[in-house]
Amino acid sequence: MAVTHVRCVVEYDGTGFLGFQRQPRGPTVQGALEEAILALTGERVRVLGAGRTDAGVHALGQVVSFKTESRIPLDRWPWALNSRLPQAVAVKQADAADPGFHPRRDAIAKVYRYTIWNARFPSPFWARYAWHLPAPLDVDAMRRAAGYLVGRRDFAAFRAAGSTPVRSTERHLMDLDVERQGEGGERVVITARADGFLYHMARNIVGTLVLVGQGRRPPEWVGQVLASRRRELAGPTAPAHGLCLLRVDYG
Repeated sequence: MAVTHVRCVVEYDGTGFLGFQRQPRGPTVQGALEEAILALTGERVRVLGAGRTDAGVHALGQVVSFKTESRIPLDRWPWALNSRLPQAVAVKQADAADPGFHPRRDAIAKVYRYTIWNARFPSPFWARYAWHLPAPLDVDAMRRAAGYLVGRRDFAAFRAAGSTPVRSTERHLMDLDVERQGEGGERVVITARADGFLYHMARNIVGTLVLVGQGRRPPEWVGQVLASRRRELAGPTAPAHGLCLLRVDYG
């Protein structure tokens, strides 16, 4: 039986999941996808993902892959999987992948977006997807602070304390943009593109930039934190629900 290597682009609301990666207890996005494939084909497959998003983190462009002996046409996979998936997960696209394709190892960059609801009162519509901060933020100061982080840098200061050791804490942060969006400018959106992210790196960068936006630290302080390589000197970890994996780039 011929084996097909399928690559999919997946969107999900991470609110009710313990993250992307399968866990011993509790729902995960990987588990939901694998169970949907099992229901469709009878096959127990392993779904690989480009990013191991944490509990509560969302995705608009997660990339996954799996191998199957099913004869389901590639263009029908989104329809077939979406009929078996929970409402919080949707497959938006499916195509053929090379046999050696790995969604994480072959990625050249990932793009994350963090949304802050920066208005006096909370929004029921954004409550699941944005961090509510009622006091005004100085976006210009946050943008200047972000400039200290762009480039190939050692991001040890922005890595979660006590996380699994890695070979290197150096990453190439290609872009880090801060801007206001919405009719009244209620949303402060921070978009980061890098060749890789350390555990909690994106959320720790956001928490650090927020201290600058609140006037509690000057923009140049972020450069000092970066140089220190000390996590305890950086800002707090921003809540997971404001973060979204926007897309994954390949060469």
